This record gives sequence, structure tokens and C-alpha cells, in this order.
Amino acid sequence: MNPLTENLFYCLFYFFLLLLKTKSYLWVKYMTANQREELIFGLKRSVPIMIGYFPVGMAFGVLAADIGLTPFEAGLMSLFVYAGSSQFIAVKMLGISGDIMTIIITTFLVNLRHLLFSASLSPYFKEIKQKLIPVISFGITDETFAVSITDVREKSLSHFYFFGIYFTSYLAWIASTVLGSVLGSLIPDTKALGFDFALPGMFLGLLCIQIKNFKNLVVALLAGLLSILFMVLIPGNWNVILATMIAAFLGVTIEKCV
Repeated sequence: MNPLTENLFYCLFYFFLLLLKTKSYLWVKYMTANQREELIFGLKRSVPIMIGYFPVGMAFGVLAADIGLTPFEAGLMSLFVYAGSSQFIAVKMLGISGDIMTIIITTFLVNLRHLLFSASLSPYFKEIKQKLIPVISFGITDETFAVSITDVREKSLSHFYFFGIYFTSYLAWIASTVLGSVLGSLIPDTKALGFDFALPGMFLGLLCIQIKNFKNLVVALLAGLLSILFMVLIPGNWNVILATMIAAFLGVTIEKCV
């Protein structure tokens, strides 16, 4: 670990130790040595996630400022939603005056993949108290899932590990979006700097990760073509929802028949 990363890690660890002073986090004071090691391990594993979050989070903040959201409003969205792709979609659709119901349904469909993430992690939650699982589940994102599922497959880890990795990543996302929003209010033309490509760029990256065989490629191309077709034929912003539902149905059919 290089000195910069090590210093960042220890700053995060000391932040958690400060929680000892608050009554609601008094349980941290009574951690065993093993639990403390798991917390530290989770903090270490969150560092690359946070490094990746900052440019994307700042891009979101800049786009949020571009449609008129204040840093406080952008921060609140990250605080309560904490789903990068959904936040990009919501901001983009708010910018073109999309109706609320369309935004809600679209972001719900986009986040359905979290059901698969949670289902994959659930076997490793057996030793974790039931009341803590909803709290931990809130911190599941594409990035935190990818790292944590690798770790729990190698060794048994408690909720201290998940708190360490999930909620430092969460704080980094909130901080980066607020910072991006503050800077975005100072940039007169965000499109000139390419920030408007952040959303399609993120989705292209996620799409490439998901395409693992020819069937996946066919379904992805069908979804894209259907979305373009519906955008031309159907007024409003229903093209994404319809294309997603039809492509998902076709994907299941192809999987069963081929």
C-alpha cells in the first residue's frame, strides 16, 4: 500500500473511532480484535471504490447543477437514492421535463439488478443479525457488490466488514456529488467539457461487463434498436421502459429455446 493510500485508510479508520463518542454507536467500543480487523479490512477494500466514485460522482453533480439543482439538493439525492445510474437517469429526465411516474418506473427497472446482487450475497448473511441486513443492503451497488462478493467467497466476514466497505463508499459518493455540484455551478457550459456523456458512458461500461456471450449481445442490440424505434413512434419517455420489458422477455425466451 502506498503512503497516500495508507494515510487515507487511517483517516477513515479514525473517523470510525470518533463514532465511539456517540451513544448510538457505542457498540463499536466493545469490538473484539477480530471484529476490528474486519472493519479495517473493509475500509481498505473501499479505497479503490472511492477513487472510482469521485470522477463519476462529480460528473453527476455537474449535470445536476446544469439543470438547476443546488448542491444541497444533489447531496440529498445521493443521500437517499445512492444509485449512480438511476441518479443520472433522473437528472437527465428532469432536464427534459420528464413526468415523475416515468422517472420512478424507469429507475425501478434499472435497479432491478440489485435483486440479483442481494440474492447472491444472502447466503453469506446467515451469521449477521436480521435487523442489520436492511442497513447493509442499502450500501449494495455495482462496485461494492463486485468487491464484497469476492471477499466473502474467500472467508467468512461479519457486519463490521460490510460497514467498513459499504458506508465509506457511500460517504465518498455523497461528497463527490456535492463537490461536483458546487463546481458545476461555476462552469458555464458543461456540454463543452463532455459531462453530458457521463450517463451514456456509464451505461456502455455496465453493458460491456454484462455481455458475456452471443445471446447477451443479441438481447442488448434488440433493446437498443427497440428503444430508438419507440422514441420515434411513441411520444414521451416510455421508450426505455418498453424496450427493457420486451428485451427482457425476449432474452428469457431465447435462453429457454436456444
